[in-house]
Amino acid sequence: MRVWFNRTFSSVYTALKLIREADADSRFTLIHSNANRHTPAARIAHEFHGEPTGLEPEAYVDWCVEFCRSHRIDIFVPGREATTLSGHHARFEAIGTRVLSAATPSKLQLIHDKAGFYAETDLPQAPVAEFRRFENLAEFDAAWNELRPRHAKLCIKPSRGIYGIGFAIVDEERSSAALLLAGVEYHIGYQDLRRGLAELGEFRTMLLMEYLDGHEYSVDCVGDRGRLVAAVARRKLPGAGSGQLIDMRPEIIEATSKLASDYGLSGIFNVQFREAAGKPRLLEINPRMSGGIGMACAAGPNLPWIALKGFADGFDTVAMPEVRSGMRVIEMPQAQELP
Repeated sequence: MRVWFNRTFSSVYTALKLIREADADSRFTLIHSNANRHTPAARIAHEFHGEPTGLEPEAYVDWCVEFCRSHRIDIFVPGREATTLSGHHARFEAIGTRVLSAATPSKLQLIHDKAGFYAETDLPQAPVAEFRRFENLAEFDAAWNELRPRHAKLCIKPSRGIYGIGFAIVDEERSSAALLLAGVEYHIGYQDLRRGLAELGEFRTMLLMEYLDGHEYSVDCVGDRGRLVAAVARRKLPGAGSGQLIDMRPEIIEATSKLASDYGLSGIFNVQFREAAGKPRLLEINPRMSGGIGMACAAGPNLPWIALKGFADGFDTVAMPEVRSGMRVIEMPQAQELP
């Protein structure tokens, strides 16, 4: 069976490696494509192909359909343009290709818009942080005046974004320059922020939120059309090089199961939580593999294999190893020569 992973995040290397380790009968031929021929995943895939650059989303869909037809793809696991591709399953089915999308196009669009996602999500086990959206200085000031009396610290982040880009804790005492020189990361001075917003005028939707100062949890999951099939919760430990702790906290797993059901999630996805006053609060759903997928799988379940084998043959054919809760895990870098 021929399985294609198109251009996506670097975690695809780990996913392909884990699938190959579990695929004792070599049933799956793993194909990867990328515009960068030096991508590490090219070294672990059975086949590697180049991808075009500069295509608009709909043109990229056309290219993907033709790629699946010409390379006889049985299962397509999209990374690049995953939201757009999720709306074209019928085109792929017509040529014999099944597409493993994390959710429907409308659900994916909502997940990627944190303002809308937070407003729509009802999660008693781990409610979202209190937030307000703003697109200009006046809206920021109004949001600040409303939230600041209720919370000791506030933070900002874009409504749409990845990797935490644009996130910052707002510091009312120090300037951004003082924070920079002190080596304080992910902080911005309050007055500097206001001046910057005034200079911009109108800008993309941003969120002002209560800052959650507790432990952060990352939950790597496999779903089957809204049913949580497998989950491994990792708690991030303080200090560089400290690793992470597998912590199957019941209310976090329960909250993750509800999110899977509410958003009809399938395949591999990731959910982020953070504590406040000892209670978990929802940060976001990532409808893709996380960068820490390898650490999660070290605790027992081979999540990429479970997702692929379950999608191909049904989840009743897949063994579900027990999660080793309490295990401490860490990722170790390894250098390799490029061809």
